[in-house]
Formats: sequence, structure tokens, C-alpha cells
Amino acid sequence: MSRLDWLPDFLARLAAEHLLAHSGDEAVLAPAQRLVLDPEDWGNAAKVAARMGLRHVGMWADPSEGAGIVTRVATGADSTPDPQGIAVYACLEYQGGYVVLETAVPLDQPVLPSQTPHFPGLARLERHCHDLTGVTFQGHPDPRRWTRHQAWEEGEFPLRTDFPTAGRSVRHVGADADYPFPKVQGSGVYEIPVGPVHAGIIEPGHFRFQAMGEDVLRLEERLGYVHKGIEKIAVGRDPAALARLAARVCGDSTVAHTWAACQAMERATGGAVPPRADWLRALMAERERVANHLGDIGAICNDVGFGFAHMQCARLRELWQRRSRALFGHRLMMDAIRPSGVAWDLTAEAPALLLADHTALRRAAIPLFDVIDDHPSLNDRLISTGRLSTAQVRALGCTGPVGKASGLPFDVRRDCPYPPYDRLEVVVPQEREGDVAARVRVRMSEIQESLVMMDRLLMTLPAGETTAPLPPAPPGAVGLGLVDGWRGEIMTFVRFGADGRITRFFPRDPSWFTWPALEQLILGNIVPDFPVCNKSVNGSYSGEDL
Repeated sequence: MSRLDWLPDFLARLAAEHLLAHSGDEAVLAPAQRLVLDPEDWGNAAKVAARMGLRHVGMWADPSEGAGIVTRVATGADSTPDPQGIAVYACLEYQGGYVVLETAVPLDQPVLPSQTPHFPGLARLERHCHDLTGVTFQGHPDPRRWTRHQAWEEGEFPLRTDFPTAGRSVRHVGADADYPFPKVQGSGVYEIPVGPVHAGIIEPGHFRFQAMGEDVLRLEERLGYVHKGIEKIAVGRDPAALARLAARVCGDSTVAHTWAACQAMERATGGAVPPRADWLRALMAERERVANHLGDIGAICNDVGFGFAHMQCARLRELWQRRSRALFGHRLMMDAIRPSGVAWDLTAEAPALLLADHTALRRAAIPLFDVIDDHPSLNDRLISTGRLSTAQVRALGCTGPVGKASGLPFDVRRDCPYPPYDRLEVVVPQEREGDVAARVRVRMSEIQESLVMMDRLLMTLPAGETTAPLPPAPPGAVGLGLVDGWRGEIMTFVRFGADGRITRFFPRDPSWFTWPALEQLILGNIVPDFPVCNKSVNGSYSGEDL
């Protein structure tokens, strides 16, 4: 059965609302179906999608290709492009099928209706898009800047082609101390600022609490303190250099982000990946999942004073990452994936070593998980804490452990499978309570399922090459990467220029949607429970600090 069986119904609903849409070439952004819209229909198309139950995957703008799409929107066909325009994209998913909405706005008046009123999780992505490209989203509920760096002047937009990579400002940039946080007024209400500098060796992020007694009334996050300029410095890179950059979007998801970027480039160029490389990519991605889940489970336990579990998880994770260093060249397996292949192959002895590791981890972890799942002091702190409803994760678009713990078990590996998961049984855990305890149980279940999949991968590992040449990219070629990382779905968009180098790169980390979930699930909880709630979500600062 096609994963886009619902598409005719969606198109019919768009037509019933008199929204103009025509399909683009299906192969261009496969596996997604492209739909080109008039700019004035942008918001209403999102309203139709939301009513039908589609999930928003992410949006981005592309100043490098806006001209051609402006013309196609206006004429319904390719013709001489207007050199001034910004293309805007929105990706949506339903029942494992994807569509990409496209439109464009002129550079001198880049205005679109906001889709945030229909998809609340999109709020920060639209603000990010405005700060970097200048597209204004009318009807957006929050006009404050999000990504805008203090070194940029008000009318400067770094992703536009005329903005230099090094920027224009040479002055000292002051601290970002005047962000307009809303105030909560009332007798007995007080404010707690936390961060952006924290006691641990984590990236900067500011949390502004309003509380009464110990009860949290409101939380707002402020991120973006170490903006890396990933999207800008990607421009002009060749495929190998882009893969290395993608590996550094988010260090604890380096395998998943690199895989998504390479997948997008391979789809754009028609490049084929040797089967053995597909198997090794999946093996590394599952190892990344296991390592991070072990770290999170231990840290959650530590945040409520159960140091025994923390030390055991840390010990198991350390042994796991040492094996990754020995077999894949790096503890985090950074730069182990490259376009159309992998950088490391397994020796003849390695599969037996890994299978033995899997057995040893099961032997150590399953009894530990039993203790964690049924320990009175842990239950007292984790059960009913930080609850997030199914309706909330659906509205925000959360995937990964946050979505699965609240009744939405979407997983790209199963629901829109890519090699080699299209040949594996992917069992996706699901819980419904939506609390910290449920998010811990999802992580413990995923570790056990990943061990099963890695056994199968090793026992069916094909022989052959581990890399292949990536074909030259046609001018303007675009590709969409969709990979399931340990935090959830990662979506990556790439566009090639006429010289075979990258003109646009947009990696969307799952944290764009799970950070807002933290602001919701903490409400009604006490301030001392914030650390464990935060760790149970574990959003990536770096993944959003593009």
C-alpha cells in the first residue's frame, strides 16, 4: 500500500477551499510529493492540513532558488526566472507519507501568512526563518527575534546571497541581555532566572521561571547563544565537506545528522549506496541510540538522587563507546559516514566481538532496568511528573522518546523505511502516560530493540564494497534526507548549485519541537523537578543553534 494513498483526499480538500496547487516532479524531493502553492494560499493550506491530521515536519527558506519558483508559482511552468525571490518550503507527514509545500515571495516584499496558528510547534522555525532570510510571517503569535545575533543590524539577513560569510560588523558584540521576556504579575509570584551559563559542561541556554511557592506557573526558554552559522558556512562546500559539517550540527547525533545529509545528497544526485555500507550505517546509528539512551537513563536517575543507576549506566556507556572508538575510529563515530558510503569497514573478527558485547550489555542492563522500573523511591519522583498529553505532542509535532511516551509512536525506520530498515522488523515502543517514567521506559525498550536489530544486521551483513562514487549533481538538484535519530526524526534539505557545490543546507533536529514541549510539561510541577523533566526530554542546544 502506498504511503501517499491519502494524498488525493488532501488535494481534494485543498481544491474545495479554492487553494491553487499543482504537483511538481515526484522524483525531485522523493520520497515526498511536491505541491506548489500561491503565496496567499500558504496559511490556508496549513489549516487544511491541520484539520486532516497531518504532522508538520519543518519549514525553511531558500534565497538561492527563489527566483525560479516565483516564476513557476506565477505561470505554472518554467520560464525566464525573476532574479529576485525567496523560495519557502514546508514539509508535512501523514501515515508515513510526506508532502513538501513550495511557494516563493519577491525579495522586496517577502511576506507570507503564518502557519503557526495551525501548527504551534512551528513558531520558532518561522522566527528562525525570518531572522536569517527576512521572510515575514503575518499572523505569527510571537514577533520577537529568535536566532538574530547581536552583530547583525536590524535589516541584515545572513542567508541572503549578498551577505558575506564573515559578516560586516567589526565592533564588540555585547551580551544578549535585553530579550523581552513576558512578566507574570500577581501576589506571591516570583521569577527565577537559570543560565545561560550552567554548572555542568553543557551548552548555554536560559530558562526563565515564574513560580508561586514551589509550583511553576510559566517557563520560557531562550536559546541561540552560540549561533554557529551552519546554514551559511555550508554554502560553497563540496559533498564531502558538507558531510563533515553535518557531523558537527549536534555531536551526540553525529551519525544520524551525517546520514540524513548524505541521504539527501544521494537522492539529489541519484547516487547508489553499496548494501554493506547501508548495513554499517544502521549499525552505527543503533550504537548511537544505545549510547545516548544509557546516558539519559542514568542522568534521569541521578537527578532524583539514585546514584547507583547513574554509575552503572555510565559504566556501560563507557565500555560501549570504547568499542565504537576501536571499530569506527571515534567514540561518537564522527565522520564515519561519507557520501555514498562509510569511512570504516569491520574486520573479519569484529562481528563476533560486537555480538558478544550485545550479550554482555543485555546481561548487565536488563536486571538494572528491572530495578529502575520498579523502585519505590524512583517511582515516587518519576511517575506523574512532567506529564505531556497525546494532544500536546501531536500539536507540537514531537517524535522520538517524547512522542512515543505520550501515545504517538512514529518512527521513520518503520513508517517510512529506508535501507536497510526496509528489510528489518522495527518494533517501536509506545507508552501513554506521557510522564518522566514513561520516557524512561521508552528508552529502556529502545535499547533492547536496538540490540535485537544490531544482531540481525551483523548476521546478515552483506559482503562487498563500502563506498561508491557520488555522481555529479545536476544544476539546481535538490534532495530530502529523512532519518530516525535517537531523539526522533531528522529532516535535511540540500540544494546544489551549477558548480556541483552546495547552495542551501537545512538540517532540522527533533529538538525544534521537543524544547517547546518542555515548557508545557513543567507547568504544575514543582521547581525542584525541573532538572529531571529537562533531562527526560534532553533537547539539543546545538541542534537548534544552527
